[in-house]
Amino acid sequence: MKKEKIIKKITENIKTLVGALIIAIIIRSLIIQPFYIPSSSMEPTLLIGDRIFVIKYSYGYSKHSFPFSPNFSNERFFSKNPNQGDLVVFKTPADNRTDYIKRLIGMPGDEIQFKNGEIYINNKLILRKKINISYPIRCGKFSLETNTYVETLPNGVEHLATYSIENTLQNTKKFKVPENHYFLMGDNRDCSKDSRFLEDVGYVNKLNLVGKAKMIFFSNDTIKGSLMKVWGLHKSFRFERTFKKLK
Repeated sequence: MKKEKIIKKITENIKTLVGALIIAIIIRSLIIQPFYIPSSSMEPTLLIGDRIFVIKYSYGYSKHSFPFSPNFSNERFFSKNPNQGDLVVFKTPADNRTDYIKRLIGMPGDEIQFKNGEIYINNKLILRKKINISYPIRCGKFSLETNTYVETLPNGVEHLATYSIENTLQNTKKFKVPENHYFLMGDNRDCSKDSRFLEDVGYVNKLNLVGKAKMIFFSNDTIKGSLMKVWGLHKSFRFERTFKKLK
């Protein structure tokens, strides 16, 4: 009798764990998912050590909405078009596995080109206004000398973008965005592998969109200190970024 009670208890615990796991997968796949920012490619908008919430239903669902991207369909369900200026998490076209986050700059059919270090979309200059920020812009662990601007996209969306003073990208060919694809760039223009690099990232298929970044829920400067070193959190924890809305 005692043995039967033990087996029953173990079985109930397993059922509880499996049920909790299924609920977690559903929430993560269909509603909201946390992501960690490991690189400086989106500075000054996102910093190394930021942890963000991404809304999964923003653009509908595809196989990339689920863990390990199971290849059950090449369609997008309940599809919604993203907006220019969105902070988009997507699977890189190179391997359809790695998660990247960049800003959506070019819509299907758009032509994007850099001329003398400035962006043109469909032959129109993107307006920008120089501003000062109170912290350094990084490229990995190194600080860059930069100029930071508020850029205004054709649909009126404003966002921050920073350019290296010495090594900024000056001129490019025209990038023509294919149908059902998007052109995405990092806000840290000279420290970002993005759609400008066609062999590494290139144009991002609508199928590869994972969701829209909405909020920073936690931020810790991993260069200044580890979360494991609790005694040093006062130096590395960015209190001012907690629950900060993203745009």
